[in-house]
Amino acid sequence: MHAYQSAFLKLALEHEVLKFGSFTLKSGRTSPYFFNLGKISSGAAMRELGKAYAQALQDAGIGYDMLFGPAYKGISLVTAVALALAEQGQDIPYAYNRKEAKDHGEGGTLVGAAPKGRVVIVDDVLTAGTALREAVRLLRAAGAEPVAAVIALDRQEKGPTGASAVQEMERDSGIRVLPLVNVRTLLDYLSGGAADQSTIDAIRAYQAQYGV
Repeated sequence: MHAYQSAFLKLALEHEVLKFGSFTLKSGRTSPYFFNLGKISSGAAMRELGKAYAQALQDAGIGYDMLFGPAYKGISLVTAVALALAEQGQDIPYAYNRKEAKDHGEGGTLVGAAPKGRVVIVDDVLTAGTALREAVRLLRAAGAEPVAAVIALDRQEKGPTGASAVQEMERDSGIRVLPLVNVRTLLDYLSGGAADQSTIDAIRAYQAQYGV
């Protein structure tokens, strides 16, 4: 496990981004864990999160020219990642979108650097992938080339087609999806004493039923 993955999971547990119990998901499944990146809501926590994303991106070894954050959660994330990269000496332009087109001032839905070249999309999780697909469409329409998306967690769960949301996204859009962690990484981390055995067993059983 990479250092940034352990640091991210430690942060996720400290801030209750990751909670254990019994949670009904949008899919109707009852999950033994729930993941909500919106719980990261302080400057220090956001700085740590930005560092983890930046490290995951560097470890992936892909070439890119700019970053893009889909509204709304992606906006704060893309800013944090751009700052983390700048602290490492990489000054990367970034942009984000509004959900509502603006009819005054500069107008339009895109804000920040003009989309061009190879773009990495920064987002929280991939559920239905609606926001990510819209980001890919927006970027391509603007003449840029989306090459990858960095997300926090890959639940590695089967969807209606039998593939996971990440697998479907990669297949449909042709871009790479780079999760900071997936369920296997999560289980490895929890097995090191970060959770009790009943929680670990519940997640394993859930993955045996719904995992890809």
